[in-house]
Amino acid sequence: MSFRENLREAIEYSGLEQKELANKTNMSLRNIENYLRKDASMPSADKAVRLAQALGVTVEYLVNGNALSDESKLSFFPPELRTMIKLGGSMSKKNLKLALVILKTLKEQE
Repeated sequence: MSFRENLREAIEYSGLEQKELANKTNMSLRNIENYLRKDASMPSADKAVRLAQALGVTVEYLVNGNALSDESKLSFFPPELRTMIKLGGSMSKKNLKLALVILKTLKEQE
């Protein structure tokens, strides 16, 4: 997949709106929209790093679609979060979106 497709997928799974992503990365909304256009070019390395960090993915994933598959790469996460990641990876898109809504609601209630 292309950078544009990987970015679009990462945004969708993150649950962030494009405007929120722009704010988190200190980029303009126009920048984000440009990276998602069909004729989009790849961002500079520093912008790719900011996008990846804000979306919780690696730059490698955004560039070539290689996701974290080796469980040892997840070892820096707390056990509960590792379990959530594993469960989320095997859920349908519909259920994953629902899980994100639930998590956001719980976070808002804190």
